Amino acid sequence: MNIFLKLGWYFRAEWRRYAVAGLLLVAVDVMELMIPWLVGQLIDDVLAQRLQPESLWRYVLIIAALAVVIYVMRFFWRMYLFSASFQLAELLRQRVFKQLTTMAPAFYNRHRTGDLMARATNDVTAVEMTAGEGVLSGLDGLVTGVLVLFVMLMFINWQLTLVALLPFPFMAWFFYVIGNRLHDGFRDAQERFSDLNDRVQESVSGIRMIRAFGREAREDEVFLSVADRAAEANMRVATTDSLYDPAIFLTVGASFMLSIGMGAWLVTRGEITLGELTSFTMYLGFLIWPMFAYGWLLNLVERGNAAYTRISALLDARSPVEDSGTEQQAPSFDVSWRIGRFCYPGSDNAALANVDLLARQGQTLGIVGATGAGKTSLINLLLRYYDDPACEVGVGGIPVSGYELHALRDLVAVVPQDAFLFTATIAENIALGKPGATLDEIRAVARLAAVEQDILRFPAAYETLVGERGVTLSGGQKQRIAIARALLLDAPILILDDALSAVDVGTERSILAHLREARQGRTTLILCHRLSAVEDADQIAVLSHGELAELGTHRELLARQGWYARMFDYQQLERAVVSGR
Repeated sequence: MNIFLKLGWYFRAEWRRYAVAGLLLVAVDVMELMIPWLVGQLIDDVLAQRLQPESLWRYVLIIAALAVVIYVMRFFWRMYLFSASFQLAELLRQRVFKQLTTMAPAFYNRHRTGDLMARATNDVTAVEMTAGEGVLSGLDGLVTGVLVLFVMLMFINWQLTLVALLPFPFMAWFFYVIGNRLHDGFRDAQERFSDLNDRVQESVSGIRMIRAFGREAREDEVFLSVADRAAEANMRVATTDSLYDPAIFLTVGASFMLSIGMGAWLVTRGEITLGELTSFTMYLGFLIWPMFAYGWLLNLVERGNAAYTRISALLDARSPVEDSGTEQQAPSFDVSWRIGRFCYPGSDNAALANVDLLARQGQTLGIVGATGAGKTSLINLLLRYYDDPACEVGVGGIPVSGYELHALRDLVAVVPQDAFLFTATIAENIALGKPGATLDEIRAVARLAAVEQDILRFPAAYETLVGERGVTLSGGQKQRIAIARALLLDAPILILDDALSAVDVGTERSILAHLREARQGRTTLILCHRLSAVEDADQIAVLSHGELAELGTHRELLARQGWYARMFDYQQLERAVVSGR
């Protein structure tokens, strides 16, 4: 029952709902227990030949009235109880989602997507059932059991009650053994569900790659293997859980047998009446529900405890990057890096080393280099996706760690390498960071990103629904919509992280010309492999194996005849070959 202590914070916050539900539930149980007593009285009146038509109608009306009142009160206590449990599920999902949105990338490197999804869905549902049906089973079973035993002991015959209870200690011991097995079984089943969820998510996301490489059969085998392990774990739980009902039926059956035998002997001796024995057997039938309730409660408690442990571990996780800054505004929009040595968590290889770089407000800084040279690592440090004491990264002369995270990221608009679009209209995707933007504002940035003509070719234009991850659009269209989305934010610092790789050179030049005109006085960082994108940059930094190898303007770097000049000549030659000139 440890889960109820863990959820004590919520029960205290919602004590009114639970108190009303509990009072109504107790009232329902008391009224239900009146019916067997009335039936016993009716039987004794019949046997004593003192039942009159008026009395019969009185019994019928009282029982009917009790049934109606029980129905109404049962509706209300269920409404109060289950609305509280549904609200708990909503609250937990909100907390999980908020936690996930505040975690730094290093957190996601250690956790699988499918596992996180399982905690936010399946585990939360298990806790919700514990706070709803678990409370119902525990409270209703306890109240019904106590009231029934009290009535049987005090108002019928205490010897008969003790005899009827003889089999119950054996059932309690059996439930204890089953409960321990269930706890281990549920924990394993939840973990296997996470594995299954993760496999499905990965396969669906990579379905095009699977088909392209003809791996359907192999992926089927892997998925079936994971699904089999999940099914086996759930089967073990179901096997253990299935032992409850036989134990309950055997216990109740033995109790009925002892009660009827003992009760018949007491009736022949005149110690109880036949009506009292009838009432007793009906009350004994009422004890079936507490037994089932206790078995169901153990099931829910073990499942909920395992689930809440996993949810708590997620909610208690600390982000690798602490939001400890206080600054909300930057005095200027200069961007600086002074990096001694930076390694990603879990790696000893330096992603960046000996980098001293400055982009002044209003300038365009190009950052180029071979794949793996460290270009994106600079941006990761600027956005505080990672922290390192050996790295001094600042905006406006203030270290990025001095800013509140949301304030820092409000200063920066990023167009990443992989332009992610949501399942929404094109207009909604462009207005992602500014939901209240007007259509005129959206169209203005779409023109700057040279994508409006493409959008207008769609029958629904800006209201065209984009499929998941933008599957209905080409790579170039997705990149330009992502650029339009960033431009709409009008952030002081704009980062294009290889965001023009999927567009042709002519479109690239048009976009860059629009950016120079629209972003005067603002800082722009362009990371790219195609050097034509940085020809007009105020300064170009060349990275090699994480170190700053060259720095200067386009002309200065060409004159040095280093990596930049060689790569530029190669790309010019490649373009000439492709164009046939």
